[in-house]
Amino acid sequence: MAYRTVKTASETEYTVNKSRFIGRCIPVETEEEALSELAAIRKKHWDATHNCYAYVIGKAGADAASTVMRFSDDGEPGGTAGMPMLNVLRQKGITNVLVVSTRYFGGILLGAGGLVRAYSKSAAMAVDASGIVSVVDGVIIKIAMDYSRYGSLDTFLQRKKAEPESLMDIRGTEFTDLVTVEVGIRAEEAERFIADTVELTDGRVTPEITARCELKI
Repeated sequence: MAYRTVKTASETEYTVNKSRFIGRCIPVETEEEALSELAAIRKKHWDATHNCYAYVIGKAGADAASTVMRFSDDGEPGGTAGMPMLNVLRQKGITNVLVVSTRYFGGILLGAGGLVRAYSKSAAMAVDASGIVSVVDGVIIKIAMDYSRYGSLDTFLQRKKAEPESLMDIRGTEFTDLVTVEVGIRAEEAERFIADTVELTDGRVTPEITARCELKI
């Protein structure tokens, strides 16, 4: 099942009325990983006024019953930090992501509305910096061949990889008594890919699906 998440971890910063907001967005797979990342940020910014956060975990999507959503205002007035940050994640339709906004108070009160805008902006900036990607189901295919067939197969793989909208990637190549190549490809394209490979090699090479994987668009 396809879902949307972020591509990489990011860190952003901006200042409003002398308060400094450091936003972070981190891709995570489990709630335990999210809490571990949060603990590391709290340790690093132990002297901050607040370390507010929100996270969504669950590959079925943010509206699924199995999805875990948590947030914290970390001492800010209720509803002014964590929930606005969570709303950013929900509005962008992303999951498996943690956002943390670290605030160093600058001496000027922002008011409830100002805090909502500041934390929302901090989260949105961090998410945008991380980049949003879609994740689709894929499979790992192993292709073992003798050395005489590697050249033509490599040309075929490079051509497939360069096709528009292709998500195929070469995961590794091992040279022993045979050449063994592992590729990742969309699950829905696996049958056609295997058939093309068999045809290319005159039936002398039979690729096999060895595992499932996820591919990012």
